[in-house]
Amino acid sequence: MIGKDWTGNDLTEARMTTTVADAPAVPMTRIWRTIRDFILWSYERGTLQYDVMVTLILLFVFFSPYWINFHDKPVERNPHPSGVVVTPEAGGGFTYQIEGAAISGTEDATVRQQLLRIVEPISGEVSITKYEVLRDRQGRVLTYKVWAHKE
Repeated sequence: MIGKDWTGNDLTEARMTTTVADAPAVPMTRIWRTIRDFILWSYERGTLQYDVMVTLILLFVFFSPYWINFHDKPVERNPHPSGVVVTPEAGGGFTYQIEGAAISGTEDATVRQQLLRIVEPISGEVSITKYEVLRDRQGRVLTYKVWAHKE
């Protein structure tokens, strides 16, 4: 008799010897076990390991945009080449103030067509109710004030 186990049974020499086949083929070191536990997220809240994992995630979220280009920039919007100021009217229409340099025609039909070409990309399909030309003291056209309603 060599000894007793925790239940009180006698241990024989045959039961105490182990073979090499019983041992794991690759010993798992403490570092690999820790890495596995981090990957499988097997630590409880409030432990040091849990706090380290959360800190690493937060560092990635806040500092990765400095080193990784995610290509998530907003699309650049080019403003209309002519300055247009849009103000809503009480009846559901809009008033557009357009720079005088944007219109080159002098006839009513040509001016309306050019005004529509400027206003429609901004507001969609509209019909011009009326327009008014604002001039300086020398008679040069400063702005066009256009009243339009959506169709």
